[in-house]
Order: sequence, then C-alpha cells, then structure tokens
Amino acid sequence: MGGRVLSVASESVPLVKTGGLADVVGALPAALAATGWEMRVLLPAYRALRPRAADWPVVWQEPDLWGGPGRVLAGEVAGVPLLLLDAPHLYDREGGPYSGPTGDHPDNAVRFAALSWVGAQIAREGLADWKPDVLHAHDWQAGLAPAYLAYHGNGGCRSVITVHNIAFQGWAPAHMLGVLRLPGHAFHPEALEYYGGISSLKAGLVTADWITTVSPTYAAELMRPEFGMGLQGVIAARGPVVSGILNGVDTALWDPGAEDPPFGRKAMAGKAAARTALCTEFGLEVPGPLAIVVSRLTDQKGIDLLPEVVPDFVVAGGGLIVLGSGDPALEGAVRNLADRFPGRVAARIGYDETLSHRLFAGADAVLVPSRFEPCGLTQMYGLRYGTLPVVSLVGGLADTVIGANPAALAGPVATGITFHPVDALAFGRALSQLVQLYRQPKLWAKLRANAMAQPVGWETSARTYAALYERLAA
Repeated sequence: MGGRVLSVASESVPLVKTGGLADVVGALPAALAATGWEMRVLLPAYRALRPRAADWPVVWQEPDLWGGPGRVLAGEVAGVPLLLLDAPHLYDREGGPYSGPTGDHPDNAVRFAALSWVGAQIAREGLADWKPDVLHAHDWQAGLAPAYLAYHGNGGCRSVITVHNIAFQGWAPAHMLGVLRLPGHAFHPEALEYYGGISSLKAGLVTADWITTVSPTYAAELMRPEFGMGLQGVIAARGPVVSGILNGVDTALWDPGAEDPPFGRKAMAGKAAARTALCTEFGLEVPGPLAIVVSRLTDQKGIDLLPEVVPDFVVAGGGLIVLGSGDPALEGAVRNLADRFPGRVAARIGYDETLSHRLFAGADAVLVPSRFEPCGLTQMYGLRYGTLPVVSLVGGLADTVIGANPAALAGPVATGITFHPVDALAFGRALSQLVQLYRQPKLWAKLRANAMAQPVGWETSARTYAALYERLAA
C-alpha cells in the first residue's frame, strides 16, 4: 500500500546528533523507501542549520509562533527529505539543541511545544503538495504533537510516538498548561497531569494512537517500576498498543569490508592485522582477548563496574581500550586503570568516530554492561565486525545477542556472552568466560562467524514500521 509519514524530532543525522535518536531519525526515511512509504523529517532550524536552508522554499508559515514568526523550509540533505522549522527567536542560539553555555535553555518546554505544534498543523492540514497519513513523534521533544492532534483535531492523520529513552520526560509546571495550548479539562492523572505538573512525554503516551520503543524487551521493561521511571503505569495501561521495534545500523557506514586492511567472514586475517595495528597504536601487548568499551562514561552504562572487574581480567590475559567521556569521576577511574596496567589497558577520553571504527575492526570483544539500554547500537557494531559483545541482559542487548550458554553453544547459535544481574560478580564471570572461549580457537572462530552472520541492518525493522503505519492508516 504505502503512504506518507511526517517524522517529528529534535535531531537527525547528518545534521545534528547528541545520541542514538539522531541515528534512527536519519536512517528511517531511506530504509522505508523500499516499502513504499515516504517519510519527511521535521526538525528545528538550529543556528548551525540555518545556512544549509538559506535558499530552500517556504512551505508553511505562522506569524506568531510563541513570540515570533515561524516558517517551514523544505529541502534534502544527504538523501534525508527535511522540513526545517525556522523560528530564530526559539532556535537561533549558541550551543546544542537543548542547552547553551550556561546550561539548559529555560524555555525548552515552549521551544519543543512549537516544534510539536507545527508538526501537528502539517499533519492535520498538509502542505500544498503533501499531506501525511501518519505523524511519527520521537521522545519528549515531539511528545505534544500527538496531544495537539488529539485535542485540536487530527484531520484524518494518525499518530505514533517512539520512546528512545524514558529517562528524559520533558517536564513543565502546571501553570504553563494554557501557554502550551493544552486544554484545562485534560489536566488530571489519567491524561496530562504528571506529579503536579506537565510531562510532554506523558502527553504523547496518553494521546498517541500507538506507542513503540526501540526494542521488544525495553517495551516490556517500561511497564515495571525499576525501568519505567514513574511512567510505568501509563505504559502498562496502554499495553495493547505498545510494541518494540529494534533499531538497525547503517551497514554501509559500518562495513568490515571497507576497513584497511579489509576483512570479512572468510578473510579474518584482516582482523588479525587490524588487532596488531591497534595494539601498536596504543602500546599494548595482550596475550588474551583484547576488549573495548566505546561508550558514554556513566553509571547507566555500567562503567563504574570496570575498576572491580578489569584487574582480574588483566591477570587472566585480557586487555582493554576505553573510548568515551562523561562523568568526571568515571573518567578518572578509567584513567587510573590505564595507569595501573600499562601495556594492557589504555584510555582515550573524548570521542573519535574514526578511532571507533578502528577499535571495532581490531578488537576481539566489546563490553556493554549497561543497567538499562533501550536498544543499543554498540553491540550491533560488534556483531557486524566479529567483535563479540559481552552484554548485560537488559533492553535491546537481550534482544540482539545470543549468549554462549550450553544450549546456544550446542546449537550452535551463540553470538556473544550475556550476564545477569548487572553487578561486578556477574560481569566478572562473563569476562572469565570470554577468556575461556578465546582459548578455544575453533569455537571462537565459530562464535565470530555466527556474530557476523546476524542481520543488523534496517531492512527488517523498516518492514515492521511500514506494517504499523499500514495498520494505523487503515
């Protein structure tokens, strides 16, 4: 059948990115094209984006969009069909999408209400030559878009909201209800009211026609208090319209065959050469498995467990390279590990996209000990490169890695190592298993081949999204 989808989000590759949300938003239009669905992405025209759209045609405008004029410009960047909301009084600012030099922008509630309002207007009324069948809102920044459709009329357009990370909920005080153009009659616990205030994410969750998350396990986890972060009851109440759809990775960008030297399932000598080059670059000599961590350095990612488990891993023959930044205390802990174990542990504080590719190309394993992980892409990069994931059994990690338990090894279908609960004891045992498997070359080669055979692209997920849109549009 096919149709048209308006994707409303605060970030998208290749224009602006602070996390995995941008990867999903930027990848979906091309992935959906093969299914017959045309997707356009509505983004704010942040300061850095305005020059890119200087000569784009104006396709929508409003004279008073929360304190100033707003207009929508239509164009395309790197194959992504874009609609940029140009409202300088809201978005032409120094800093990132959500914060400036002195912290979060104090009017973020209004800034992203405006994005949602315009998304709902376009969904309801259409543009001169294009009207969507479905509005797809992403996270709290677009959470009010389904609410505006529900309370101000949808014009025949259905809505879906995707929760990429429920930890961010878009809170505003109750007195802003009218300012945000929301109806007073809906300010009660079953609708907009949230602990005495307003959450734009909750508004989307209670009004959208469908709710998705970025993995099936995360969808189930969000109905539990340890993961739902106050919204578990809302999601559980809407259980029949909640589903999880895994993210994919850009297999052209993350392509083992494109590495220098190239390698693939049948040419793993290239991976050995990449490992040697990596050890030389970081001054390491590692007799056992060389592991990497490519991550934000936060407690959520389980980075605080590294000081407890790495010493025994090193004694057993392992080595580790950490690339990332985040909590200053955890940055210090990682540096301390490198100082304690020179030649076996190395750290690079910051982020380097080119280096991350070299790490996946040359490492034997990637460690992802997250306490919660909506989907995760790091473990998928590991699968793609034959860099075996060692992951906690949460969210998308549980949905994408088959642990090397006896049944999976006998299958043989194992693609990595899993552990639960998320503590130093379980993580340490998983690293012990990693060392033991590495010492069995034939079994290790089979695990690596299994990992690289796993489909991690967008094809399956795009078909699932297309089926959802078909169901909603019908």
